[in-house]
Amino acid sequence: MTPAGGRPGGAPSSPAAAGTTKPGSPPDEPHTYQVRTEDDLLTVRHAVRAASQDLGFPLVDQTRVVTAASELARNALVHGGGGTVAVEPLHRPGGVGLRLVVSDKGPGIADLEGALTDGFTTGSGLGHGLGGAQRLMHTFDVCSSPGAGTTITAVRWRTR
Repeated sequence: MTPAGGRPGGAPSSPAAAGTTKPGSPPDEPHTYQVRTEDDLLTVRHAVRAASQDLGFPLVDQTRVVTAASELARNALVHGGGGTVAVEPLHRPGGVGLRLVVSDKGPGIADLEGALTDGFTTGSGLGHGLGGAQRLMHTFDVCSSPGAGTTITAVRWRTR
């Protein structure tokens, strides 16, 4: 995946775009990644893993948020024709978290309730992706309209 403003071929335009911060840049700056190819999915996974590590997430929570990001990014690619994933560190009194905003301009989700149900699929998968991603995150909001695309905002808070 090529970060927004990145160079072609998936190479990030700066260390910040790769999930690390360059000297003098705010450590909590959100980063947006384009999802257009299978390679972009790997870039998203690495960026989310790095962000969750930077925030001190325990390994189990890192795995949860990376798995959710991977499922949501894959859905944007397969069902939405591509899109973006924004990764944003969050801070609140007593805790830190990570917000994922996954957007596409695809056909939208016609049956959102069904799509969140295990076993529901419009493709060849097992139908656990969207509902599974929802269970892995603390908050999960879906905004989808037929013909207007889908935006999913999901947050995971560090549990220790």
